[in-house]
Amino acid sequence: MTKTIGHTCWAIAEGHIPGRSNGPEPQMTSHETACILNAGDRTARVRITLYFANREPVGPYEVEVPARRTRHLRFNDLENPAPVPRDTDYASVIEADVPIVVQHSRLDSRQSELALLSTMAFPVS
Repeated sequence: MTKTIGHTCWAIAEGHIPGRSNGPEPQMTSHETACILNAGDRTARVRITLYFANREPVGPYEVEVPARRTRHLRFNDLENPAPVPRDTDYASVIEADVPIVVQHSRLDSRQSELALLSTMAFPVS
């Protein structure tokens, strides 16, 4: 059974990619991830805009999530229109043309005693 769930706009108010990591790459590279679920019947066209404390927003970064699939998108891997800066606080707004669900996670491996956090993004619409 395919069910339409989610929203078309999400916000993650907290973002920060540590500038260094501890452990084997790429598994233990410090990172931020948007886990995007598209449970619908159409491919989701997703646009991400980043907001900063002391400069203009950057974006949109554009990705697709096929129908009835999930995509775990590392912010570290976003390059176009600009790489996401390290050691810089930011927030993100994630918009899609179909309803999606967004969860946020971070791996901070600056120390060997790493920290992992995960939280749901805020549904805007």
